[in-house]
Amino acid sequence: MARKGLIQREKKRQKLEHKYHLIRRSLKNEIRKVTSLSDKWEIYRKLQSPPRNSAPTRLRRRCFATGRPRANYRDFGLSGHRLCEMVHTCLLPGTTRSSW
Repeated sequence: MARKGLIQREKKRQKLEHKYHLIRRSLKNEIRKVTSLSDKWEIYRKLQSPPRNSAPTRLRRRCFATGRPRANYRDFGLSGHRLCEMVHTCLLPGTTRSSW
């Protein structure tokens, strides 16, 4: 289980990203439309003004059951370890155990 503080920090980043998403998108669209270099630099400065934690690259996908930040499967939202346990106990319909 991940530390509670790390999970709360990630939730805070998700809220910030959601809050500033439209601002970032509109500024990036303006950069594409503008042709002069000086205007682009002004828009880049505006793009740097939101908090750093509002950037989508700062988000980390975590297992919703354990909060583990690594080895996550997007389809299930689970880490590999938890996914394997749930498949073995037949809690995920339509999945099969691997055997080789």
